[in-house]
Amino acid sequence: MILKKNVVVLASGGIDSTACIHYYLSLDFKVKAFFVNYGQKSLNMEYRSVQRVASHYKIELESVNCKFQNNFSSGEVIGRNGFLILSAILANPCFKGLISLGIHSGTSYYDCTPAFVSDINKIIESYTNGQVKLDTPFLSWEKSMIYDYCKNEGVPVNLTYSCENGGDEPCGECLSCLDRGALDVSQKNEN
Repeated sequence: MILKKNVVVLASGGIDSTACIHYYLSLDFKVKAFFVNYGQKSLNMEYRSVQRVASHYKIELESVNCKFQNNFSSGEVIGRNGFLILSAILANPCFKGLISLGIHSGTSYYDCTPAFVSDINKIIESYTNGQVKLDTPFLSWEKSMIYDYCKNEGVPVNLTYSCENGGDEPCGECLSCLDRGALDVSQKNEN
């Protein structure tokens, strides 16, 4: 079965999901950004970033709010990517095409692995009669490769936000800040 050239990108406002948006637009997909407020500490900054990215690319942005009792800290949020994917399916019951997630190699989280992609695709395809599939174009890439892709393709990294703690200024200590900090250092070393 050939899926239509439609994609819902699970967008967090970070480099990875912004790279996905650019990637699919360059392949002439109809792209929609999908943002989930699940109570993350970085909600306000992420949402502002997603709005700026969607505006830059002139794509539709859909957002949903979910209420949980727990306070999510930085680091791994068990079940997050599965929840985001199933939220996109639930919010878009007539959608046919791809759901995209900007996961990459170099992390130990289960929901950033090829096994997760295989497992969740079985569920997605069963729920949607094969009309929807998860696509992860950067799954085998290291974070630095995504950053290089952004640099080479003119992806507006300056519009993105990558801090799990949600402050106006990145904390410099969470995993997202450390990833981004390492990328910033490597870029300075190249110049």
